[in-house]
Amino acid sequence: MSTSNNNDLLNGPIGQTIKNMTMPVVFGMILLMTFGLVDTFFVSLLGTEQLAGISFTFPVTFTIISLNVGLGVGTSATVAKLLGAKNADKAHIVGSGAITLAVLVGILVTLIGWVTIEPIFNLLGAEQGQMVYIKDYMHVWYIASVFLAIPMVGNSVLRANGDTKTPSMIMAYGGLINAVLDPILIFGFGPIPALGIQGAAIATMIAWAVGSGHVIYLLAIKRKLILPRLLRPSEFNDAFSGILKIGIPAAGSNMLTPIANGVLTAIVAGYGSAAVATWGVGSRLESIAGIVTLSLSMTLPPFISQNYGAEKMHRVKEAYLKTMKFIMVWQLFVFFVMWAASPLIAMAFAKDPEVERLIQLFLMIVPLGYGLQGIVILTNSSFNAMHKPMSALVLSMIRLFVFLIPVSYLGSMVFELKGIFWGSVVAYMGAGTVSYIWFNRLLNEEMSLSEQKEVALQEG
Repeated sequence: MSTSNNNDLLNGPIGQTIKNMTMPVVFGMILLMTFGLVDTFFVSLLGTEQLAGISFTFPVTFTIISLNVGLGVGTSATVAKLLGAKNADKAHIVGSGAITLAVLVGILVTLIGWVTIEPIFNLLGAEQGQMVYIKDYMHVWYIASVFLAIPMVGNSVLRANGDTKTPSMIMAYGGLINAVLDPILIFGFGPIPALGIQGAAIATMIAWAVGSGHVIYLLAIKRKLILPRLLRPSEFNDAFSGILKIGIPAAGSNMLTPIANGVLTAIVAGYGSAAVATWGVGSRLESIAGIVTLSLSMTLPPFISQNYGAEKMHRVKEAYLKTMKFIMVWQLFVFFVMWAASPLIAMAFAKDPEVERLIQLFLMIVPLGYGLQGIVILTNSSFNAMHKPMSALVLSMIRLFVFLIPVSYLGSMVFELKGIFWGSVVAYMGAGTVSYIWFNRLLNEEMSLSEQKEVALQEG
């Protein structure tokens, strides 16, 4: 069922269609990051122990979010390919199965999470004084994770249908609800008592619950993109296997990133606290500089999957090549902006002169590789869109453990901290080149198979 929010992924102008899909996502990501900073700010007002406690939760919550991202990737790729093949009925079944699977995974995560809080956070190094705050936060957050899974997977169904505006709106107002409720629930207001760090988790749960209700209403009732009933076992098994075939490797790929970042942080730590502070600031700035890349990684895959399902490989190739050219030019522009503004940015983020100097050095080197990093990220998501999840997982492993960590380490041995900065640029160059050649080879193979099918049909 089409809506005014949907883009015609199979027939619309390629560049304009991808642009129309991506702009709302960029807007939603900017708002979400802004609201996330507000969230952290209010928790920081409670005190150092509370802020340290919530900081310990990030690796765990990131891992669970990565699992849900993987389910979303599997859902989007499977549903979009079916829609491209004009099999809307099967797409609705898969969408329904995806929502059911998200709920089941959310419940399982909650149950496991509740009974493993102490051992996991003790392993992460949390002290007993921080454990009180961690428990207050995570007991609620684990329940909230059920409501996290539904909109993440539901938004993937919407994107697979060509609608990126609605998911961005759901993300944005969810962040807004969270930001508004944070001070009320954390510090209390009128008859509402001050709940401290637990109030932050409750605010998050309410925001995600509202998003869940909205997305279910849209999918099941308003747009009829999923079935308003429970699936039969055979239907659920079909949907389950198709989604997890792509979703599990995609989740694994996402989970590799924090592991690699931990290794790099350990290497950087050898150069002192100023270097670690610089690396932390650089990582935050990198996420801001990569907003367009991250947004395209959500919008390019459904375009590719639909056209792959419709066997319009010429549109897949053109979309991929145009996107790669754009991201290189865009990130080169971002590099020049960051290079020119590096003194001002360094002053804003640092009080210590040494940290200020190192941040400026970081900004004048590392962003040079962001365009090539974008090629790797977008190629990875394109492999998933083409139903090649293991290729995507292997590419992530190559990027992180063949290029980024070894090259950065070698750079540090020769040129110390500056060598790590230049090493990351060289690593992005290597991984980007491998990504581009590998995916183009896949495209050429698929186009050759498509041409052979057409010849066989004509001769038949």
